[in-house]
Amino acid sequence: MDLTAELSLYPLREDYEPPIRALIDDLAAEAGLLAITNAMSTQLRGDFDTVMTTVARALRASSERFGKQVLVCKFIPGALAIDAAP
Repeated sequence: MDLTAELSLYPLREDYEPPIRALIDDLAAEAGLLAITNAMSTQLRGDFDTVMTTVARALRASSERFGKQVLVCKFIPGALAIDAAP
């Protein structure tokens, strides 16, 4: 089953940009996932288990490296066309 996710990271620190960039890079590096980033969020599309495992792994790594942060996620079952304008 495919899954589409929209993620927004909010690091709880003044220097917020490095944790966001690192999380995006980590998510985008996963084979088999499509990752699209815009000014507001990052969207992922791929196999359900791959998306969920990748998000969990990336959040753990980011938290260990950068400390406290909030990750807001929306999960939509199915493969939405995140790489095309509506």
